[in-house]
Amino acid sequence: MKIYGVTGWKNAGKTGLMERLVSEITGRGFTVSTLKHAHHATDADQKGTDSYRHRDAGAQEVLLASGKRWALMHELRGAEEPSLEALLARMSPVDLVLIEGFKREPHPKVEAYREAAGNPLIARENDTVRAIATDTPLDIDRVQFDLDDTSAVADFILQEVGL
Repeated sequence: MKIYGVTGWKNAGKTGLMERLVSEITGRGFTVSTLKHAHHATDADQKGTDSYRHRDAGAQEVLLASGKRWALMHELRGAEEPSLEALLARMSPVDLVLIEGFKREPHPKVEAYREAAGNPLIARENDTVRAIATDTPLDIDRVQFDLDDTSAVADFILQEVGL
């Protein structure tokens, strides 16, 4: 599978860019999955649901299945967080996996950057950032796109991964 990342600080527009990229690239006929790094306390399950109660009781894994989707929740129970490579190995094959977060991993990335967020540019310290989707012109030697030009960012990513 081809992989490409979207990174950026909070409020930089990365989740919106991810959402638009998934729509754009799947609209071109490619299969896309996403992998998002979440904060430590994030929980996809809700307290009180049956699956939550199973996990709370000590289950290592809970697989929730219906006629429309399934989700596997795995509790680490003190074990180390799995590597990006280990997580990707658990995913079904697709044309492209878009990865949100994991800014320190070695895969190529586009950085989402909003000037108003007031955060430093990750690309200045991280050469795995191959391009920047930004709301303002920047003085840096990387390819730059308008943050809202999803088609151009998608073109760039697809060219980078050879699709």
